[in-house]
Amino acid sequence: MWIFSLCLFLGSLVSSGLGLEFRYHNSVQVQQYLKDISANYSDFTHLHSIGRSVEGRELWVLILGQHPREHRPGIPEFKYVGNMHGNEVVGRVLLLQLIDHLTQSYLRDPFVTRLLNSTRIHILPSMNPDGFEAATRDCLYSQGRFNKNGVDLNRNFPDAFSGNSGQVREKEVVAVMEWIQNETFVLSANLHGGAVVASYAYDNSNGGRELQGSASVTPDDDVFIHLAKTYSLKHTSMHKGNSCPDSKDFSYGITNGYKWYPLKGGMQDYNYVWGQCLEITLELSCCKFPPESDLQDLWEANKPALLAYMQQVHLGLKGQVLDTNGVPVENASVEVQGRRNLCPFRTNHNGEYYRLLLPGKYTITVTCPGHKTLIETVSVPYGLDEFSAKTHNFQIQKIVSSTVPGMTAPTCVTPRPRSSENHSAALLPNTITALIALTIHRLLVSLDRKLF
Repeated sequence: MWIFSLCLFLGSLVSSGLGLEFRYHNSVQVQQYLKDISANYSDFTHLHSIGRSVEGRELWVLILGQHPREHRPGIPEFKYVGNMHGNEVVGRVLLLQLIDHLTQSYLRDPFVTRLLNSTRIHILPSMNPDGFEAATRDCLYSQGRFNKNGVDLNRNFPDAFSGNSGQVREKEVVAVMEWIQNETFVLSANLHGGAVVASYAYDNSNGGRELQGSASVTPDDDVFIHLAKTYSLKHTSMHKGNSCPDSKDFSYGITNGYKWYPLKGGMQDYNYVWGQCLEITLELSCCKFPPESDLQDLWEANKPALLAYMQQVHLGLKGQVLDTNGVPVENASVEVQGRRNLCPFRTNHNGEYYRLLLPGKYTITVTCPGHKTLIETVSVPYGLDEFSAKTHNFQIQKIVSSTVPGMTAPTCVTPRPRSSENHSAALLPNTITALIALTIHRLLVSLDRKLF
């Protein structure tokens, strides 16, 4: 009897011959589906957990590509994250459907085959499984947005523009922070609901140079606008800009995040500032928890956009920074003139760099302590048709004396992802300075009282 029940359970996940069924699957069913996919397509998929939720549910990530178990030089890393807010469920459904489509189409569909052969794709269907399990099926007002501790995960990341670096980090956020720091992610999107628009960085501002009019503008604003438009224009209705009755009109179906509404502690800005990964936020449905009868149409509306967006990981430049002996140089800064990032883009342990850039000529400055500064101008072609950014290696020379001025690369402190279990988190430089100043002030006041 139990074997028959198990067969019914597993059979409920997939419609015979039609792929994954268009309905909501709970966390146990999603886990089983991902394990089955990993077992059936082990040659080009790898399933692993990046951590656990507060209630102990695994945060499963499926990796797809020719070499799913390890990073290979020259192969960019891409990721999709869904269900960050537990009651915004369309992204969760779409990412499972995307997995089904990619695995079914590999070596059958030329586009999918070239995409998987040239890219390592990571898919996290649910970042907030606890919230999903607590959610109620209401269009806009269902519970389940927050994690089990009642925290909005998209307000819990370190923020470059505010003093929230001492904030307690939730387990789900810690897992994603460590994931970002352990992989060389180049491009990403996180999938939400409640509107239909593609939103891009920055989400926050402190009134500095980034604030231009009502928008908070990154050094890579042209690339972000291109990425957001790529998704919007491939979507069947997002580009119209007014898909939801109660939503504002969005020109081309895109918006700067801060211009829409300021958001502190968002995952999108964290990816860009500290992860060297350009991420946009995709709002994919007017209803946060739409009826199951709408799911197939939502998939058809988003499928071309999901595929086209992944291909954008091949924009711009990639390559290695090498010394004169051909040895890769780790932690070298690769900066594009006119695009001074809050944290410089740096090479990984393979000496690799990736810079998403639109076609054009760019002046690149490569710096690394103990090496001469290198400045080169590079022409960047349109590389999407080849499924490869232009490969350009930089060779830098070591210097005899470390006292030569102007040879130190810019620095940036990356917040350490400590969990709420430690009740502490890394501090940004301005926070550390403030604490030191406060301590000195208190000591001087104490001494003053003793003297007088």
